[in-house]
Formats: sequence, structure tokens, C-alpha cells
Amino acid sequence: MGKLTADFFWRMEDILDLYATPYDPRRPVVCFDERPLQLLAEVYEPWPAAPGKPRREDYEYERQGTCHLLMCFEPGRGWREVRVRERRTSEAFAWQMKWLVDEVYPEAEVIRVVLDNLNTHTPAAFYKTFPPPEARRLTRKLEFHYTPKHASWLNMVEIEFSILERQCLRRRLPDMAAVEREVQAWTEARNGARATVDWRFTTSQAREKFHRHYPKIDE
Repeated sequence: MGKLTADFFWRMEDILDLYATPYDPRRPVVCFDERPLQLLAEVYEPWPAAPGKPRREDYEYERQGTCHLLMCFEPGRGWREVRVRERRTSEAFAWQMKWLVDEVYPEAEVIRVVLDNLNTHTPAAFYKTFPPPEARRLTRKLEFHYTPKHASWLNMVEIEFSILERQCLRRRLPDMAAVEREVQAWTEARNGARATVDWRFTTSQAREKFHRHYPKIDE
């Protein structure tokens, strides 16, 4: 492990303390992330599954470009939503945050969002997308908590993305419509079960685990 900076530790402890706070519907904690997905089409029709034989597909496939997945995950109530877009843009991020404010949490005092340091994940995206009064309204309703660089594991939505990949996306999906169908079915099943993450890593455990890496203070 390389040298960890003071910035790493304050960001880590900020998020761990956030996860440890009691659930408050007026101040929900929402984990957000996005990632690309390659679209792949079959060249030859796969052989369907049969008794004693799994579904088989030819090794050859056709690339159909990419799409982009945006996921919001609220661990406090076991809820998530995945949107499929053509590409990553600051405008898509801004509209996703506006949707959280106006459609999902209209009664919330503030929405505390855990996210990474991607260059589109900033309040500036609101000013690129909306008139100044609307952009300012959104910034007042959203409180961003950024993970440290190279520490995306602190964002619980990464666990949800891993599950989504294993259960849903490890197959050839040729277009955005196919991705949307698969993702929607997965989301409904997970939300119906109120599946969530049993997060147990605390600030005190982090200080014990990383005690050799915290900055040295001359006393």
C-alpha cells in the first residue's frame, strides 16, 4: 500500500460516520455511481438449454457499441434504481440528481449522496444543465460526500453493481432495449426483497486497520 494522505483519511471517516448514522427519511443517504457496458450481439443463434445440458453459445460475437448505466442505491430502505443512457455526460448526472430531489425525495430536507470524484460529479454539472435559480435550488438539497481516490470500495453502490453484473449482465445483450429489460427485472426483484448491504466497517475499525498509515503528528 502506498502512502495515504490526510485527505484520504478525512474522506474515509466522513463516509464511515455517515453510514453509522441512524436512518432518517428526511436526510436519506444515497450511494451513486455509473459505469459503461459493452453491447454484444450473437452471430449465430445459441443452442438452448436442455436436460443435462446448459445453454451454449458460439465464441463469435458482434460489437454493437456501448451504453452507460447510472445507479442510485439507498441502503437504509433497500431501494435502488438503474437508468440506461447512451453515454456518460454531466447533463445525465444533473438530471439524475434532479430526479432524486423532485421525484424520489420531494419531502427530504437534504439528500446525502456518496459518490466518487469523476469530473462530471460536481455541482457545476447543474449550472451546465439548468438555469442558475434551478441549479442553486438543487445544490441546496444535495450534500455530496466524495470517496477518496482509489477507494471506491467505500461506496456501497459498488457492491450493488457487482451483484448486478453477476446476476444480470454476464450475457450478450445487443442493444439498450435489451439492457433496460434485464436491468428493470433485476431492479424490481431486488427492491421487492428490500435487499440491502450489511455494512460493518466502522471508523474505529478503520483507525485500527490503518493506524500505521495515518499522518504522524509531532506532540
